[in-house]
Amino acid sequence: MMPRLFRRMARFRLAFGLLSVLCLSVGSIASADERLRARLNDVNGVRSDVWIYNDIATAIAKARKVNKPLFVTFRCVPCKDCAAFDADVANGNERVRQFAKERFVSVRQVEMKGVDLSVFEFDFDLNWAAVFIHPDGTVYARYGTQSARGPDAYNSIDGLLHTMRRVLRLHAEYPANKAELEGKRPKRPRGQTALELPGMKNAEKLARQTTRSNCVHCHMIHDAMHFHAQQTGTFTRDLLWKYPLPENVGLEIDPDHGLRIERVLPDSPAAAAGLKAGDEVVRMNGQRMASIADMQWVMHHLPNGPTTLVVETARGSMHRLALERGWKETDISWRGSLWSVSPRLRVWTPILAYDRRKQLGIPDSNTALLVKWINRGAPGGRAAFESGLREGDVIVELDGRPLQNVDPARFNMLIKLNYEIGDRLPLTVLRRGRRIRVEVRLVE
Repeated sequence: MMPRLFRRMARFRLAFGLLSVLCLSVGSIASADERLRARLNDVNGVRSDVWIYNDIATAIAKARKVNKPLFVTFRCVPCKDCAAFDADVANGNERVRQFAKERFVSVRQVEMKGVDLSVFEFDFDLNWAAVFIHPDGTVYARYGTQSARGPDAYNSIDGLLHTMRRVLRLHAEYPANKAELEGKRPKRPRGQTALELPGMKNAEKLARQTTRSNCVHCHMIHDAMHFHAQQTGTFTRDLLWKYPLPENVGLEIDPDHGLRIERVLPDSPAAAAGLKAGDEVVRMNGQRMASIADMQWVMHHLPNGPTTLVVETARGSMHRLALERGWKETDISWRGSLWSVSPRLRVWTPILAYDRRKQLGIPDSNTALLVKWINRGAPGGRAAFESGLREGDVIVELDGRPLQNVDPARFNMLIKLNYEIGDRLPLTVLRRGRRIRVEVRLVE
């Protein structure tokens, strides 16, 4: 009797143990998303009924089974820009929620370290972006545009919904339309990830657990490209002119529609080619368009020198835009990746408060930058200090010209575009009531 009881108890303990292990495993899997959300403080990543959280591989497998396109949003959670738009898309707007849940397999991706860059490439200086793909990796469309006008000047719920509807049409037509989609896929080694990029700094540290302070931000992919080009001597300023806007060729696109021309700028390549307000762009250089970001993708891959852009409209007209040297160049001060480009000053210069500018007699039409901190732990900061710059100085002129509409980002851009390592940066500063000229050696 007793041995039989012991055997039953042993079997019960074994079964209970296996059940406990299973429950722990399931609990660990189920709580992995919650732990990542908590580490990132991702307050918008809560709609688990809509979004697969940070797991593109699972989404692709599901999309194959149900034959739906993937809607993958990329969000840099710690960044403030685009936070409102992200909240609206992720868990606020009912039209997006219904579409994302019923017509797509939808993913909220909040880190870049394991993302296949041979499929998912976009303007990595964005803080929010979307890529729509077929389960086989064919890219249907991109959505998300940013500029010096602000992070959400081109993003809207209506614009996103229009793009989603166009993607559904492309998916219904696939693969008969494959030829006009081929150019949308990046030309990268298959399976390449951010941590494998040759210029990615601190890759070993970044490969560890993702936190707000240990995350591969999207812009770091552009940074890696800059670092690698600078290290190998292949860097040119043309690398800075990324994802030009349609305005660069003379097209103002209605952001709520995404393809309709709102205005053609006078004396522009678009005007010379005969494009009109009200025209709807269907293709650029043979690629099917679904958004402003799609237009930027085509233009991004054209040279900054003389080239041609072919625009086809919904009324069947073809327009050849003749582009001249420098057509890509625009205000890039908003780009986070610009800070990785040499020369690097390593000085923190916030805008001086208005009241303080008044005290110093600085005209209302001018701005001024306060030298708040000099990073003497870096070569650029040490050189700035050794050149005579001091914390507390107020920068009022660059190369003898007063600062007008110059914030820290624009100041940084002017340095990158006009000076090189080995040059001296001529600054006029106010220090204890005196105007002093300081020529900062640029060393890194």
